[in-house]
Formats: sequence, C-alpha cells, structure tokens
Amino acid sequence: MRLLPAVLSLALSACSLAPELNTPEPPVPRAYPLSETVTGEIPAADLDWQSMFVDPRLRRLIALALENNRDLRLAALNVEAARAQHGIQRASRLPALSASAETTRQRVAADNRADPASPARTQTQHGLNVGVSAFEIDLFGRARSLSEAAFARYLASEEGRRAAHIALVGAVADAYFAERLAQEQVDLSRHTLADWRQSLDLARQLKTADQNSSLDVAQAEGQVATAEADLEGRSRTLMRAANALALLIGSTVPDDLPPPGPLGENAVRTRLPAGLPSDLLTRRPDIRQAEQNLIAANADIGAARAAFFPQLSLTMSLGYASPALNSLFDSSQGVWSFAPQITQPLFQGGRLRAELRLAKVRKSAAIAEYERTIQTAFREVADGLAGSATYGRQIAAQDRVVASAARRVELSTLRYRAGLEGRLELLDAQRQHYAARQTHLDLKREEIGNAIALYKALGGGAPVPEPQEQP
Repeated sequence: MRLLPAVLSLALSACSLAPELNTPEPPVPRAYPLSETVTGEIPAADLDWQSMFVDPRLRRLIALALENNRDLRLAALNVEAARAQHGIQRASRLPALSASAETTRQRVAADNRADPASPARTQTQHGLNVGVSAFEIDLFGRARSLSEAAFARYLASEEGRRAAHIALVGAVADAYFAERLAQEQVDLSRHTLADWRQSLDLARQLKTADQNSSLDVAQAEGQVATAEADLEGRSRTLMRAANALALLIGSTVPDDLPPPGPLGENAVRTRLPAGLPSDLLTRRPDIRQAEQNLIAANADIGAARAAFFPQLSLTMSLGYASPALNSLFDSSQGVWSFAPQITQPLFQGGRLRAELRLAKVRKSAAIAEYERTIQTAFREVADGLAGSATYGRQIAAQDRVVASAARRVELSTLRYRAGLEGRLELLDAQRQHYAARQTHLDLKREEIGNAIALYKALGGGAPVPEPQEQP
C-alpha cells in the first residue's frame, strides 16, 4: 500500500492537453448609443425586482410565479442533473476502493496415479481483500479534462437557471401590465359606449322633433354598434391576458391579492443606468452561460487529444487468505496483488481523429454562440435605451393630441346642437378622441414594457450567485 500515495499524487498532478483558452473580445462598441451618465444610481443588475416593481399586487404575483412556475422548476432540476453529472465525472479521477469477503469450498478428485488409495477430498478457502480495480492513472489529463468540462456545464446550467429566473420575472410583469392595459381599454370602451348611446338618444330625440334626418340616426346607430363590437374584442383580450398570467404563476390567481394600481409611469422605474457594454459580460447570466459552454468545449479538446496517448490503469489488492477461518488474520496468511496495465491505441478506423475534429468544431460553434449572445445583449440594451429616450416625449405629445381631440368633441357637440354643422362632423370628432385615448393607453403600456425589457437586458432580477465548488 506504499504505492497508493504515489499513484494518487501522479494521477492528480496530470498534465492537461487542452489548448489555452483566449476569450474573444466583445464584438460590440465600447459605449451604448443614447446612453446617459446617471450618478448615484444603483446599477440595474443590482436592483432587485422588488425595487423595480412598486405595485404590491404585481410583487405578490411574481413571488407566486417564482414558487410555482414549471419552467423555472425544470431549470432548477436541470441544474441538479448537471451537478450530479459533474460528481460522477469527478469521481473517476479518484481510485474506487472496494472490500470483498469470500469463502470457497470445493471437492477435489482423488489422484490415483500418485496414490491409488488416496480418497477424494474437500478444500475450504477463506479470503478478505481490499483493492482498487482498473483505476486510470491520468498521465495526460483525459479524466481531468472531462471533469473540467462537466463542471463548466454545471456552471452553465446554473447560469441558465438565473436567466430563466430573469425571464420569468419579466414575463410575469409583462403579462400583468398587458392585463392592466386590457382592463383599462375595456373601461374606456364601456365609457365611450355609454357616451355614444347618449348621443344616439339625442339624435333620436332630434329626429322626433324634426330637427335632423334619419341619416343622423343611422350614423349614430352605426357608431354605437362599432363601439359594442370593439368592447367585445377588448373583453376577449382581457380574458386571454388573465389566462396568460395564470399560466405564468402556475396556479389560479388568488382572491386576496392587493388591488391593482393604475397603468401609469409610476408602476415601474423607467429610467435605468445602462453602464458600459463590458458590464454585460459579468452581469448577464446568458452571456456567462455561453462563456461556460465555451470553457467546456475547450476542455473537451483536451480529452480528445489525450485519447491518442497510452492509457495506464492499475488494479491492486491487499488482504488475507486462509483455509481456516480462525487463522485468517495471521501475518503468514497475508496476500497482495499488483497489476498495472498500459494500453496504446493502434488502429481505430479514424475515430479518434474524428472525435478531435468534432471537439474543435464544437469549440468554434461555442465561440460563435458566445459572440452572438453578446451582440444580442448589446442590441437589447440599445433598443431599451432608444425607448427610454423617446417614449416620454411621445407620450407628452400624445397627451396634447388627446386634449385637442377632447376640445374638438366639445365644440362639435355645441355646434351640432346649435344646428351649425352636421352629424358627420361630430361622429368624426368622437372617433378621433376615442382613438387618441386608446393610443395613449398603448403608449403607456409600451413604455412600461420597454422599461421591463431594458431591466432584463441589463441583467436585473437575477438571484445572487453562490460560491461554487471547484472540480
């Protein structure tokens, strides 16, 4: 057993044939377009979702989704599977000790040639052994490279879970505000329908008094029918939005939730500091996931290269063997065996070279995926910054459109009742006012959606990474 420490030292200090990994430079500019320097603000990646979303009802819904969502649960199970796979691969770098105890009893035939009178006899043998079976001495780092690849894939799965966490938080927020938008659009449609029904009643009264024609009544009836159809469409959108939200949280929406807040600019933080593109390399879980996949692919090349070299394995045992159980542990009954074996591939039909080429191709694909992930992240942040820079001004302009349309409706109504203009002008004014208010709601929803997308793009909402064990 004096050889065991030396064997372990040799195995654990094996060289590695994996190529040096040089992470490519980020293929993006050094600064974002339209970015602003915001001093004294917490970076978006360090801003937890409770601080990002101030609506108490939304906070409860996000908490329920993080607890019940099946996609997030599946991502967590994938992490556990990758961790177990890493444990299996790491165990192959250490010798597997096993103990065995056996008793053999056999009948030996008589040797009549040596002694015709000798009878058949029965032999008994007792044994106890502790040994190592076919342990690979990792001279060229094959097992080490495989262990490093498994560990990197485990870290990649952990980053994938964090990315799924961010995506879920953002999806619940998007679905919630989509429901709020649908509800406010339904409310606006109902209010508009009630106004237009009053306008229809007025047209009928004027027709009865012979102050307008049947054309005015027909136009008012068509307007009411249009509003009724629009209300049904808005109601359908509201029900579908509620169904989508229930799917994300993984259960039915509880009845004891806080009341929803209005759809407005105070629902979320719409001004977020972007920082620099280089920050994404450490903030975005999907970029860190792509980087770990690249590390794993690089380690696979080392394992593929090591397969060309001799493989040294060791089988040894130490124990006792005796025909009598009471003398099994006597010093004279000690036995041992030591059987090293070296195997050199000679002909594999090109399999080893093909596996090496495959490992190199997969590394090239991992590099391309890493660079594409960075470029996608850069674009998402740039799009979010473009929205932050323009939505505020667009909504302010739409506010003026709504105010102007409301003033036109008011004046058109006075002129229609005074007989100064026809019904058609009033109908057009009412429709424009209704469309302007719907557009205003859509813009507020888009501004909130843009803020959520920018928050996700900057890596916000991810759980804090925990220290990981080394391979």
